[in-house]
Amino acid sequence: MISILRLGHRLKRDERLSTHVGLVARALGADEIIYSGERDEGILESIRKTTKNWGGSFKVRYEESWKAVIKKYKKKRFKIVHATMYGEPVKKVMPKIRKEKDILVLVGSSKVPGQIYMISDYNVAVTSQPHSEVAALAVFLHEYFKGKEKGFKKAKLKIIPQKKGKKVIEN
Repeated sequence: MISILRLGHRLKRDERLSTHVGLVARALGADEIIYSGERDEGILESIRKTTKNWGGSFKVRYEESWKAVIKKYKKKRFKIVHATMYGEPVKKVMPKIRKEKDILVLVGSSKVPGQIYMISDYNVAVTSQPHSEVAALAVFLHEYFKGKEKGFKKAKLKIIPQKKGKKVIEN
């Protein structure tokens, strides 16, 4: 199981970016996303609607305390992976991470508390340059799944890949 924890969502500042974190998590194979920080029903509903229309069993929820989430997942023996620009290179640590059955991936928004770096089993950098948490999560999940796409059951909408133009069919 791969769960994503979005740390410190801020209503006025992070709405679009936090939505994109959820969309990327779902599209690239995670099983769920948990938002912490300020509660935002709009994001939760947006991700639920996407899952309903585009298929899959992706879950989304809000938890006020990121500390409680991490504690709960550690108790369930999840490995904690922090996506950051200050960690070890993704290519170096990914073979170890792929061996883990259950993973909680942490992605920040506002300044990430220093203790996150200490409690994480892996601090993983997709690059050692400033970048977006959406990009970090996308690269991490793409590497983890070796680029394989997940199939989405019960989709109302489906994209038909083609060289030019857009083709979406309704089921």
